[in-house]
Amino acid sequence: MSSSSSLSRPAPPVVIPGSGNHIILNPLQRGNPVLECIRNVGKEYGDIVADYQVGRTTGVLFLSLKYHRLHPEYIHTRIEKLGHHYTLRILLILSDISEHKDPIRELTKACLTNNITVIVAFSFEEAGHYLTIFKQFEYKPPNMIKERVDKDYISMLRTTLTSISKVNKTDVETLRNSFGSIANIAKAQPEQLANLPGFGQVKVKNIKNAFEKPFRNHATNTVSFMASSQSQAGNKPHDEQTEPGPSHKSVRDPSPVWDIELDL
Repeated sequence: MSSSSSLSRPAPPVVIPGSGNHIILNPLQRGNPVLECIRNVGKEYGDIVADYQVGRTTGVLFLSLKYHRLHPEYIHTRIEKLGHHYTLRILLILSDISEHKDPIRELTKACLTNNITVIVAFSFEEAGHYLTIFKQFEYKPPNMIKERVDKDYISMLRTTLTSISKVNKTDVETLRNSFGSIANIAKAQPEQLANLPGFGQVKVKNIKNAFEKPFRNHATNTVSFMASSQSQAGNKPHDEQTEPGPSHKSVRDPSPVWDIELDL
């Protein structure tokens, strides 16, 4: 009777990886306080290898350092079971102990050899926020986190000139109104720049150096000259390298001829 009832009992539903807008949870994570900190996205349990599946190809293992201190073999077993699943594999570490540097260092070494990315959170709230962000940004393009740079001429001129020391946005507007283009600014004489309001000797010198100072300094020229000299010497025939010229002077005087009779 018991065997027939067990056969008729429906199996728990298996979630298709990456389906819907839900984070798929491993049943082992039941009771984890981090679940209460996952907001604005759905959650459902499924048959997965990782602890949290936050995308079609993204799996997250969760580890508390306090638990790791009591069971250091646990995470290695989980990494071994993870195998080659997922393209992006993450170990989300909860740093809930005071002496956390050494354990995190050792876990980082293990993750490097297993192609796993390490993310450290210092509270359940922070860990839940990371899981939420991973799911919410699953289909977002990478340029969303890139610096937005305007492509118009004035913005590019401002970005270029403010990279020069002491030059601010007001100075850029002064230069643009006075000379019109970056080519005219580069050709301007120091006297012309010094006549502009807010342009002292240091600022004028920095601007002229930015446009006129060579990229290669004396040190790099010296190294380049020595390298070329050595290469030329290496290309010479062997006889020219070994035979000294007429004006060649020995480094030290030759040793006297040894006479055995003097020692006797």
